Amino acid sequence: MKVILLERVAKLGQMGDVVDVKAGYARNFLLPQNKGLSASQANIASFEARKAQLEANNLESKKEAEDMASRLNGQKFVVIRQASDAGYLYGSVTTRDAADAATGGGFSVDRKQVVLQAPIKELGLHAVTVRLHPEVDAEIIMNVARSTEEADLQSAGKSIQELAAEEEAAADFEIAELFDDIGSAAMDDDDLSPAAAPEADAEQAD
Repeated sequence: MKVILLERVAKLGQMGDVVDVKAGYARNFLLPQNKGLSASQANIASFEARKAQLEANNLESKKEAEDMASRLNGQKFVVIRQASDAGYLYGSVTTRDAADAATGGGFSVDRKQVVLQAPIKELGLHAVTVRLHPEVDAEIIMNVARSTEEADLQSAGKSIQELAAEEEAAADFEIAELFDDIGSAAMDDDDLSPAAAPEADAEQAD
């Protein structure tokens, strides 16, 4: 099916291009989202008559998107999720979660603008693309953690594996200290053992 594009579509073409696409892709995506029109002679003539206005509208929306991208790019948003000790989520973080986190952080982001190749299923820092305009993308960081404290540590550059290793080392240290305390107590008991009794008896005999 031939479609005339009303805006740039990645990997397909620029505004005004007439492209040949599958009918299902046109009917389910391009046409309902006003990204294109069926390339009939009437629609092509209508586009040519509106081309200057469409280009002006596109330029204005692009500038607005670039302004937002300059503020949004590189922002980090925390998402708290339950996960195993190995760092795997009991569930996943989706485009809706990313959009909600960004919106909660003061940016108006729709889930349809969030680009995820697959849902996020592990703790850690994840780069996520937000398509603000057909020609403007921003990249945000989703900090997926089990607690705000863990999120702060991840933000400082520590991985879940490093955090687990530190916790294990701390536990080992506490166990070692416990055994040291037990050993010290045992030595104190030895000082008061029956071996010192003969001296005490001798003193009493005198």
